[in-house]
Amino acid sequence: MSTVKYTPRLADKYTNEVIPALSKKFGYKSVMQTPKLEKICINRGVNGAVNDKKLVDIAIEELTTITGQKAVPTLSKKDISNFKLRKGMPIGARVTLRGAKMYEFLDRLVSVALPRVRDFKGISDKAFDGRGNYTLGVTEQIIFPEIDIDKVNKITGLDITFVTSANSNEEAYELLKELGMPFKNIKKDNN
Repeated sequence: MSTVKYTPRLADKYTNEVIPALSKKFGYKSVMQTPKLEKICINRGVNGAVNDKKLVDIAIEELTTITGQKAVPTLSKKDISNFKLRKGMPIGARVTLRGAKMYEFLDRLVSVALPRVRDFKGISDKAFDGRGNYTLGVTEQIIFPEIDIDKVNKITGLDITFVTSANSNEEAYELLKELGMPFKNIKKDNN
């Protein structure tokens, strides 16, 4: 009996549509030159984690629900007496997605979660870091359909970083745009 190997919709789209489109635009000689999405890092700081340890557990549980992969606590790196913070205390949650889970999360983010943002007009194209990585800030975790609004006791945001193998912001922008990221259509005039 043969088993059918599952590949996410966006992984197929990358192979069949994005690679040819980017190769045509930037003139890559090899498929290996084409930039690709390497990983998606989701990070969430927890306000008040010093006083209430349960807040970090709730953040880990919500990130695990959103991504389908177990989140881990983020630990403080140093002591800060003004915040009553000790080195090694849990102060947030994070998860890194690669492979099939990464493409599935991106698909859900683009097609379901971002359209649920109030007054959504597209995401900014200004958040590239110069090395081909893009960071998107989400202000409410309730835009993800996996989160039950009735069980949320505090609305918090999270940072989503897209790490690509692109060498420039322009290549990364085109890669993410081809994968379906809804960037704002800004007319660029330098007057």
